[in-house]
Amino acid sequence: MKITALKTLVCHARMRNWIFVKVLTDQDGLWGWGEATLEWHTRSVIGAIEDLSHLLIGQDPTRIEHLWQIMYRQHFWHGHGVIRGTAISGIDLALWDIMGKIHGVPCHKLWGGPVRDFIRLYCHLGGGKMEDFYCTSPADASRFADLARRAVEEGFTAFKSMAVPETMPLEGLQPIRYAETCVRAMREAVGDGIDIMVDCHARPSPRMGLLFAKALEPYHLYWFEEPCWPEVMDDIALIQRAVKTPIATGERLVGIHAFRELLEQRAASVIQPDITHCGGFSEARRIAAMAEAYRVAMAPHNPQGPVSTAASLEFGFATPSYIICETVHADVPWRQDVVREGFTLEKSGRLVRPNTKPGLGVEIDEKEVAKHPFQQEMVQRTFYKDGSAGDW
Repeated sequence: MKITALKTLVCHARMRNWIFVKVLTDQDGLWGWGEATLEWHTRSVIGAIEDLSHLLIGQDPTRIEHLWQIMYRQHFWHGHGVIRGTAISGIDLALWDIMGKIHGVPCHKLWGGPVRDFIRLYCHLGGGKMEDFYCTSPADASRFADLARRAVEEGFTAFKSMAVPETMPLEGLQPIRYAETCVRAMREAVGDGIDIMVDCHARPSPRMGLLFAKALEPYHLYWFEEPCWPEVMDDIALIQRAVKTPIATGERLVGIHAFRELLEQRAASVIQPDITHCGGFSEARRIAAMAEAYRVAMAPHNPQGPVSTAASLEFGFATPSYIICETVHADVPWRQDVVREGFTLEKSGRLVRPNTKPGLGVEIDEKEVAKHPFQQEMVQRTFYKDGSAGDW
């Protein structure tokens, strides 16, 4: 059995272009699906996949670890940058999909079988509308409360918001009180039985991140995410030690070496590798093994398309430290038209039961994808009050 081609399909989904990866073989009807979505870098990722294809065509698709090592280590530059890491990830997911199909079992059974009966899902408030993600007006507290109640009405027992406003490296009390007011409104709206996460998107400076974390500590967040840049891991560790709230980070880290540093510094209670960026299943499983040694929870980053979600769930059913799955369920109204999924969703409680189909359990409808060709993503620019560039 040989790999005959690597095909990329781009599907424009408002905030991002989903990049589906199809690895074809010389066995009739046998192919694998992966996803390599990286917003604002669609052309770069497609080019990286084309570059890697020269290493893979003619190779045995079942030698997954061997092919992963080739993709990562050859062409001189190691694959720990986000562009190449994303390309490797998409291909790796597709190879594992092929392996599951060959053996007639879901991917999670290739790794020892399910370790849990279901996985809980959490949503983003707003479901994909940028104006709902961020604080923009004095009415935000009541708006966040309304969105929180709506999430609970839809069956979610956990949700994430971006209630921390954009700030310069150092500001006064106003943004702190602003975030506190929004989070208080959400907690009062849904009570103590619902888990609330707050994502800073790594926009604050380390000192501002610490001030936000301290201010929000009384509201018992499930986690406080990316309080500052991932490049300053020492400062994330300081914030982790300064508050009782669990700190989560890792969506922008690629490969085991970056996560080794995070874990060695005990910088987070929850690590969030993105399976479509960090190196696919092969690398995510190595990261999970390290996290298990430190007894750190895993909740992979997953705001992308349906193959990414299927992959996150397969990974979760075989990973003891996995605690919850991020889901985007209302970004585009036709999301379910492009995919057939093997897992079962129980709307009451937003729980997912294991996939029973081989591999990832997904099949992409290429005709539906073709209805949504590439478009340049929405340009997101952030500037502070003085006109200087900020972090989106």
